[in-house]
Amino acid sequence: MATKAEKQKTLTKEEELLLRDFSRNVSTKSSALFYGNASIVSAIPIWLFWRIHQMDLYQSGILFGICTLVSTYLVALAYKNVKFVLKHKIALKRGDAVAREQLKKLADDKKMTKKEKDERILWKKNEVADYEATTFSIFYNNALYLVLLIVASFYLLKNFNPTFNYVCSVSSAAALLALFSTSTK
Repeated sequence: MATKAEKQKTLTKEEELLLRDFSRNVSTKSSALFYGNASIVSAIPIWLFWRIHQMDLYQSGILFGICTLVSTYLVALAYKNVKFVLKHKIALKRGDAVAREQLKKLADDKKMTKKEKDERILWKKNEVADYEATTFSIFYNNALYLVLLIVASFYLLKNFNPTFNYVCSVSSAAALLALFSTSTK
């Protein structure tokens, strides 16, 4: 028979789901979405440097590939960090509206207990917060990455060799984005 201390250490399924929902880890679906979007936004500089800075696509292919992979990782990391911070803020702001909406939907269901209704409301709050945080994180980080890239490429490093310009502007934009995403505010 389990002791009282052992019973307190084990978590119920609901508690485990709640902890998972508010942890820093993202689901496989979100991770795939983040890496997919990050690879697209990280590949945009290839077109810029190929067409505008006149870099040869074939001679610079390995460099483009390496910088795109590093940038993809850093941008996806920024997505994840910003989503984590935003999810809690959005859950707090949208919580009352979601609760009212769910209570209206569940008002007719007399068979459901108060605990079940509260669990449904909490689940819906988490779902809304997760969706909004994901979409805003992608939008915000893409915009910031592209602004940082354009400023670095066309203003700060415009007089340098295109290869040096590409490596420095892409890596600095991705690194700054990842750094800015670690902020807690």
